[in-house]
Amino acid sequence: MGEITGAGLLAHVPTIVLPETTRRELNEGKEISLVTGLRRLRREVFERDDYDTVVVLDSHWATTVEFVVTAQDRRSGLYTSEELPRGMCRMPYDYRGDPELARNIASFADRHGTWITPIDDAYLPVYYATTNLWKYLGEGLPDKRWVSIGVCQTGDMEDHLRLGRALADGIAATPGRRVLLIASGALSHTFWPLRQLRDHEASDPAHIFSPGARAADEERIAWFREGRHDRVLDTMDEFWAFRPEAKFFHYLMMAGALGERACTAPGRQYGEYENSVGTGQALLWFDRPDHGWTGAAPQQPTPASA
Repeated sequence: MGEITGAGLLAHVPTIVLPETTRRELNEGKEISLVTGLRRLRREVFERDDYDTVVVLDSHWATTVEFVVTAQDRRSGLYTSEELPRGMCRMPYDYRGDPELARNIASFADRHGTWITPIDDAYLPVYYATTNLWKYLGEGLPDKRWVSIGVCQTGDMEDHLRLGRALADGIAATPGRRVLLIASGALSHTFWPLRQLRDHEASDPAHIFSPGARAADEERIAWFREGRHDRVLDTMDEFWAFRPEAKFFHYLMMAGALGERACTAPGRQYGEYENSVGTGQALLWFDRPDHGWTGAAPQQPTPASA
C-alpha cells in the first residue's frame, strides 16, 4: 500500500532561477529567502530516502475537459518559458516519471465523480511551476520520480477536492509507493501594472499589491502553521476576493488528498513571506504527523498523583 509522507505549498516564481547577481540587483542587494528556503528544504526533506515519487500539482498547467496526469517513463528536454523567455531560457530538465502511479490515480476518477486521463505523449508541454522546483529539489537525485497534474480551468473547488481524493486513493493502490505532494503556486496573485511593476520587484512584502491581499495571505500562513486547514477551506470565498493563483486549486487538490477539513498537519515555513511583483509567495511544508494526516494527536496519560 502506498502512502503520502509529506506535502508542501511551494512558490515557484521565475526569480528563483535567475542568476544570483540578477536576484540581488532586483532585491536591494539581498538574496531572496525563497532561494535559501528551497535549499534548506532540499537538505532537510528531498535528500532523504523516505520517498520515491514527487507529485506536483501544477498551477500553471490548465486543462479544460478533464484532469491530466503525466504518465511518461521519463521526461527530458530544454524548457523556455513563453511568459518570461529572457529569464527562463533553454533550462535543461531530465527526470523519471511514474506511469504506474499515474494510471492508478486515473483509475479512481469514476469513484470520485470526476475525469482523469494519464498521458504519456513525449511532446506534452512542461511548465515552470514544475521545472523551477525540480531544479532546486530534484536535480541531481536521479532515482526520484516526478509526476505533474494540472488544474482544470472549468472545475470548481469541489472538482479539485475530488481530484485530491482520487490522488490519495491512487497512491494507496500503488504497492510500496511513498509520495511527496507539492502544491506549486502562490497565495494572492495580483500583479502590478506594467508601467509600475519595476518599482515593486524587491521581495519585501511592503510591495504586495494591496494591504488586504497581504493580510489575507498572512492570516492563511498563520493557519497553515497551526494545522488549521479547516479554516483555510471554510474561508475560500473570502480568499478568492484576493485572486489566489489558479483560484488556489493547487492547494485544494493537495487538501483533498490529505483529508480536507480533517487534516490537522501543522506547517513549517522555509524562508519569509515575500513579494513577487505584487503577488504573495511562501514556502510551507507539512510532514505527516505520527497520528496521521487527520485527527488530533493522542492525549498523553495524566500521571497519577502521589
